[in-house]
Amino acid sequence: MRKITIAIDGHSSCGKSTMAKDLARAIGYIYVDTGAMYRAVTLFALRNNLFDADDNIDEPRLAELLPSAHIGFELNEETGRPDTYLNGECVEKEIRGMEVSSRVSKISAIGFVRECLVKQQQQMGAEKGVVMDGRDIGTVVFPDAELKIFVTASAEVRAERRYKELLGKGEEADYDEILRNVQERDYLDSHREVSPLRKADDAIELDNSHMTIPEQNEWMLAQYERVVAEFN
Repeated sequence: MRKITIAIDGHSSCGKSTMAKDLARAIGYIYVDTGAMYRAVTLFALRNNLFDADDNIDEPRLAELLPSAHIGFELNEETGRPDTYLNGECVEKEIRGMEVSSRVSKISAIGFVRECLVKQQQQMGAEKGVVMDGRDIGTVVFPDAELKIFVTASAEVRAERRYKELLGKGEEADYDEILRNVQERDYLDSHREVSPLRKADDAIELDNSHMTIPEQNEWMLAQYERVVAEFN
C-alpha cells in the first residue's frame, strides 16, 4: 500500500499532537512533533540565558549557538509515544511547562530558526509514511501532503485542557494565566512574518471543542482511510 504524508496544523493546546501520535501508532507511521522542536530550541535559549529581562532574544548569539542544539525523538516504551531529546537529554517535561510555553511563539517567529527546523522536518518526512503536526506543515513544510488537517477549538476549551494537563502532572497551574497565554500565542502565531499559522486551502478543518479523544481518533482514521483509498 502506498504511503502518504499527513500534515496536521492548528492552534496551541487543541490536542493535535495527541491525535497525531494516536493516528501514527494506529497506522504504523512515523510521528514528528514539530512543536516540540521549537519548544526544545526555546529551552535551549533559556538555558543559555538568551532572553533578557523583557524576554527579548539575543538573536545573533542564538544563531551562533543553534548548530550545537541537537534535537531528536526516542520512543518511550512505557507510553508507546516518542519523547523529545535535546543534546541527548530527555526534556519532554521541561518543554511543556509555562516557562517555555510563554516564550516559544517568539522563538518560532525567528526566520533562521524556522529555516533550520523546516529543513530537518523535510528530511524526516522525505520517504513519506509520516504524520507531522505543527503550525505550518501543510503550508510550508509539506505543501504537497496528500492529507492535510487543520485543528481548532475555542480558546477557553484549549486553556481548560492545558490547565487539567498540568494539574494531572502535579504541577501548579493558573487557568487565567494559561488562557492569556493561549490567546497571545494565537495572535503571535497568526501574525508573524515568517510562516504564519493559517489553514491551507486544501486542508480539512476539524473543530474538536466538544469531541472526545476516541471520537477524534475515529474521525482521523476515517480521513486517512478515505485518502489512502484514493491514492491506491
